[in-house]
Amino acid sequence: MLSTDTTGTQTDGLRQSLKRRHMNLIALGGVIGAGLFVGSGVVIHATGPATVVSFLVAGGIVVLVMRMLAEMAVAKPAVGSFYVYAREALGNRAGFVVGWMYWYFFVIVVALEAVAGGRIINLWLPNVPLWAVCLVLMAVLTGTNLISARSYGEFEYWFASIKVCAIVVFLGLGALYLLGLWPNAQGGLGNLVGHGGFAPLGIGAILAGVVPCIGFYTGAEIVTVAAAESSEPRAAVARAMRSIILRVLVFYIGSTLIVVSVLPWDSPAIAVSPYAAVLGALGVPGVEAIMNGVVLVAVLSCLNSALYAASRMLFALTRNGDAPRGFTRLSRTGVPRRAILAGTVVGFVSVIFAFFSPDVVFAFIVNSYGAVALFVYLMIAVSQVTMRRRMADRGAELPLKMWLFPWLSYATIAAMATVILAMAFLPDTRSQFFLSLFTVAVILVAYQVRTRRSPTG
Repeated sequence: MLSTDTTGTQTDGLRQSLKRRHMNLIALGGVIGAGLFVGSGVVIHATGPATVVSFLVAGGIVVLVMRMLAEMAVAKPAVGSFYVYAREALGNRAGFVVGWMYWYFFVIVVALEAVAGGRIINLWLPNVPLWAVCLVLMAVLTGTNLISARSYGEFEYWFASIKVCAIVVFLGLGALYLLGLWPNAQGGLGNLVGHGGFAPLGIGAILAGVVPCIGFYTGAEIVTVAAAESSEPRAAVARAMRSIILRVLVFYIGSTLIVVSVLPWDSPAIAVSPYAAVLGALGVPGVEAIMNGVVLVAVLSCLNSALYAASRMLFALTRNGDAPRGFTRLSRTGVPRRAILAGTVVGFVSVIFAFFSPDVVFAFIVNSYGAVALFVYLMIAVSQVTMRRRMADRGAELPLKMWLFPWLSYATIAAMATVILAMAFLPDTRSQFFLSLFTVAVILVAYQVRTRRSPTG
């Protein structure tokens, strides 16, 4: 049932149970994932100290895309967020592709985070089969999402709080070390240029590093998906997006700068766990246990949010017949249970492949979603340009606007197109590019099938 709240937000029967504090931490924690704590070490080893530049470029692109998305979301909060905007701005096919790409991205994230969380818990419980741990993790967080949107928000509030506190403490300790105020600290920024220079592996490595960095930032947009279940959607989205610049600069770029300043970029310990390596260099006791705990929280947060984002996107796809109507059904608490369970089932099937065919099927799955987030962000940007022009023609007033429109919007689109094109030529990203294109092709074929069955949908 389609319903509209007093602010004009289309809710489709979803209950607006997320409070301001939930939305603030969903936005704040959305950009702090396990990729920052662990995956950033891989990028550092492949790029050198210039990883800071990769994160800066990726962060700049994400900030601009989020500003563009915020303009649309504040003007028209809707279930499905950018799926709805792409459909209105670029047509039914574009909306279908964006919605299913986003759903596919997050059901794969469910599998990846379940495996990552299972491996961490296996360090403490080595005799428990990994698949059983993964199943329990998914079952617990699926249960959380099945209860209510507020239940998801409450868990994410505490997960995000822990992540933010961990980053703040890390930044503080790192700053003390670099300023020479930490016991036995050498201080200074010599490691930035002392091991082959600032960019020892060249510009190509910096550009290649942008791709995974954008993947690490993915999740910032979830607050716009959650807006339809917020008690104050417009204010929540506007507030979250206005503060995203500070989050990107401080959390990602600041902490990465500390990692490559405290330790040589080619240190083997950085590739394994960069934050643990830095804390180990500072002599923090129990560093391994501390970081394993923090990474586990980050993993559980990502898994929680991935289930939420995938289910709400699948629910939104049913509105226009872009997904089976059966997923429209809500529980008594206003939760799309079937949509949540669909993401869980696909995620667990992917986990099974991770154990029985890690080098073939699971490797294919992981590579096939590698560039999908970039494709989605590109479509968001194109949608914003189109919708902004239509609103201008109607003389509509926008509460929140993209900076320097249209030139900065065009520049953002050009930057993303450049990164996507570069993926086709860089050896480290070529397979992800073509397999992600294959994913898009499959979705386009599915759209043609859907159109033939329901030509008026």
